[in-house]
Amino acid sequence: MVLKRVLDTNAILYLLGGKLSQPLPTGQYFISVISEMELLSYPLLDDSAQSKIEIFLSEIMIVGLNESVKKLAILLRREHQLKLPDAIVAATALSLGATLVTNDAKLLRLPRLSTQELGLK
Repeated sequence: MVLKRVLDTNAILYLLGGKLSQPLPTGQYFISVISEMELLSYPLLDDSAQSKIEIFLSEIMIVGLNESVKKLAILLRREHQLKLPDAIVAATALSLGATLVTNDAKLLRLPRLSTQELGLK
């Protein structure tokens, strides 16, 4: 069985920046449309970094805001006082039955959410 994982924005930045101590484990990877927006809207993004991000985005499944994700995000935001982008990313993982790969301390502690923290160099 192939494990599903959703990469949080911080995990993507560590991956693209070469800061992971080990390669990502094999599996099926997804990101939230929120992470796509966060990556591409960084104000100091240079052409080289934007190109690297666009190549990464072309090779991964991006999950939009469907009804399931919206309802779960609302619930998570209410129950755990999460920022809306964090609630959407966590809801994306929950809706897919996936593990959220993140180094965000608050997300790592969420009950009912399978998480994986990344080792950094």
